[in-house]
Amino acid sequence: MKIKTHEHYNAVVIELKGNVMGGPEAQEFSDLLHKLLEEGKKNVVVDLSSVKFMNSSGLGMLISGFTTMKNGGGSLKLARATEKINSLLVITKLITIFENFDSVDEAVKSFS
Repeated sequence: MKIKTHEHYNAVVIELKGNVMGGPEAQEFSDLLHKLLEEGKKNVVVDLSSVKFMNSSGLGMLISGFTTMKNGGGSLKLARATEKINSLLVITKLITIFENFDSVDEAVKSFS
């Protein structure tokens, strides 16, 4: 999995690429979120459009990221989940926890 970030108006967009399987990348993701909170950046959008596969550890990574941001007074939203990832969110009922948007722009606008 590759992690790329860029700022988009009042939010930080984190683009995940490849297979999201937890492991060392989960720590990298967590460290990134903590760093953003320290810098006072509380609005995060995770762009899932380039994620090919996600296992339970990958879902755990997103849940833990969601919790980290919430506990830090921020929020984490999902954008552009593929059909495969979307059905995973529905099956696990995580779709009721995460705000999920069709585009990064919609997700970013939802913060204002």
